[in-house]
Amino acid sequence: MKTLSAPMTAEQARELKAGDLVRVSGVIWTGRDAAHKRLVEMLDAGQPLPVDLRDQFIYFVGPCPAPPGRPIGSAGPTTSGRMDAYSPRLIADCGLRGMIGKGVRSKAVAEAMAKYGAVYFAATGGAGALIAKCIKRAEVVAFPELGPEAIYRLEVEDFPLIVAMDAHGGSLY
Repeated sequence: MKTLSAPMTAEQARELKAGDLVRVSGVIWTGRDAAHKRLVEMLDAGQPLPVDLRDQFIYFVGPCPAPPGRPIGSAGPTTSGRMDAYSPRLIADCGLRGMIGKGVRSKAVAEAMAKYGAVYFAATGGAGALIAKCIKRAEVVAFPELGPEAIYRLEVEDFPLIVAMDAHGGSLY
């Protein structure tokens, strides 16, 4: 088991191999398809993004409302393929370093990961309530009108992940 801190450099990403078990602590961001679409539209329009994605992680999740006394509700991963149209651009143009979700990614995403030094992590589907226990703080920082698809800033501690696809073309899929 490896321990990682978010954010992460390209060099650190290139040290990881498909199949590595990791625990991530630090700040990660959320974003699903609606948020990704807006981010790319902003890039196309030459507008600054609401968050700096350089060396950051995006977790593909639409969290449930927080129950009393908790920062967030169930927070299980969503199917990552819906972000495949946007991820290569965010990796290449913004320096996105890590993505967290479930399911296989496209060839274009794998190529961008290899070229720029990024990693795709798998989170366990169906374990959203358990994953939420690793989230210590949650705050909506962009696109609040998207509800659970807004961009959140999450502070995580010992978030358990598997390197599903690495920066060398290795893949569990």
